[in-house]
Amino acid sequence: MFGHQERTAILLLIGVALVVIAAHLVFVQIGKAPFASTYSDQSADGALVSLTGIIDQATVLKNGGHVLLTINNVTVFVPANVAGDRSFTKGTAVSLYGTVQTYQSKKEILISSADDIREIQ
Repeated sequence: MFGHQERTAILLLIGVALVVIAAHLVFVQIGKAPFASTYSDQSADGALVSLTGIIDQATVLKNGGHVLLTINNVTVFVPANVAGDRSFTKGTAVSLYGTVQTYQSKKEILISSADDIREIQ
């Protein structure tokens, strides 16, 4: 039915698919922590960073339900689709992962997933 070269190609494709699936499962279990650096003013745009602190201010924006948090004098932007129905209150300790971006000449952290921001005790 299939020649030697076709069987080899199919086996290679199956092998590569299995490796990609296994790598995906491993990376999902590991999470973002090993790949993120701690946020600083020198963090480059596009860098994956982590930040831990207490919410100093939480503001729901009028246009679209986005949320702006201030944590340790750092602005954190939480898009409406990520914030969902969560409420963020002043004084809550959080740990988060996000991507650094510059908005109106000021650095901020963009949260891309609801799992990337967690309350800590």
